[in-house]
Amino acid sequence: MKTCIKNGRIIDPSQGLDAVQNLYIEDDKIIALGDAPEGFVADETIDAAGLWVLPGLVDLAVSLREPGYSQKGNIASETLAAASGGITTLVCQPDTSPIVDTPAVAALIQDKAFESGRANVLPIGALTQGLEGEKLSNMVALTEAGCIAVSNHRNPMANTKVLSRALEYAATHDLLVIFHPDETSLSDGGCAHEGVISTMHGLAGIPETAETIALARDLMLVEKTKVKAHFARLSSAKSIELVADAKAAGMDVTADVALHNLLLTDQVLSEFDGHYHVLPPLRSEEDRLTLIEGIKAGVISAICSDHQPHEKMAKIAPFAATEPGMANLEVLLPLAMTLMDEGDLDFNLLLSCLTQGPASCIGIDAGSLAVGSYADIVLFDSTTRWEWSQNHRKTKGQNSPWIGESLIGKVVSTYLSGQKVFPIN
Repeated sequence: MKTCIKNGRIIDPSQGLDAVQNLYIEDDKIIALGDAPEGFVADETIDAAGLWVLPGLVDLAVSLREPGYSQKGNIASETLAAASGGITTLVCQPDTSPIVDTPAVAALIQDKAFESGRANVLPIGALTQGLEGEKLSNMVALTEAGCIAVSNHRNPMANTKVLSRALEYAATHDLLVIFHPDETSLSDGGCAHEGVISTMHGLAGIPETAETIALARDLMLVEKTKVKAHFARLSSAKSIELVADAKAAGMDVTADVALHNLLLTDQVLSEFDGHYHVLPPLRSEEDRLTLIEGIKAGVISAICSDHQPHEKMAKIAPFAATEPGMANLEVLLPLAMTLMDEGDLDFNLLLSCLTQGPASCIGIDAGSLAVGSYADIVLFDSTTRWEWSQNHRKTKGQNSPWIGESLIGKVVSTYLSGQKVFPIN
């Protein structure tokens, strides 16, 4: 199958490319940009005039909820949501039921994702058995079964010695470990950033030290063991300083941030709306601005959705009793563009953090439109205004504060390895 996408504005930070050009696909790969290869005759020609042609997005934090939590979501529904949002590769979390601590569970997730055919799904394996923080999982078997990394998610380790042994084992086998820094003795029972807002509204606070104390410990263990490390969902200004210092010292570490921590602060909690209950919590304006500066400085390489779909009842309770998490997978790009509209980030840097940046964090070949790359492509209308309503929603999750909001910029179509996966007629 030969396809030509013509007249589109191709934007690809991996090549420093921003130009109206034609793009040529043969089977599952991009074979040329600009001029057609000699003898090329397209089986299909797509006119992308007025549209942006972007690399498929790479999302490092998606909860698919399958197996185990079908009332919240499943692989079919959430990969459809991903495709509708231009996300062609996603990393799913290990906190399913059963936990992703055996090759069989990892294989089940990938088999179901392949059947769905909407997105590349890369599971994270559990660092410890049952995510209980005590006995090490068979990390090598998990990576051989397709897990892109190992993590204990937000679950605490039994003690620092167990964590150190786990990192030594991972380093020996050149495995990537994903950290969610959280000192649970400080964060347990909390539901909001510890500060003026939580105090005024009687909400149990989570201090930034819950993140930074764990982060400082983890960085020292990474330095000692030389393990490949990625720090997920950083939320505080001090965390950016710690990771920046580690990078300046020559440590090969990467980090990401959830989009909602770039868009919102704890000021939105005044109405006690459970849709804003997330972990780590929405923090102060100073923290938000420092996270953005961390992106500009290259301390943070990736922006993720931290997509956690919930059923409606999960958010109908007093704020502290609601289940944490937002479901914003399918509107990741238009929401991210508000950072550009407000002058916080330019589009090329923003797009890099949604494509090339996250791909490099986990060491995969994705997020690029370079010749020879898989044809994971998004056609995006940057000017259309639309309402993300319950009728438009593809995710099973009903827990987004942006449902019912008017958004600017919409994915027109998504291609995975040259095949159209959204919309499907």
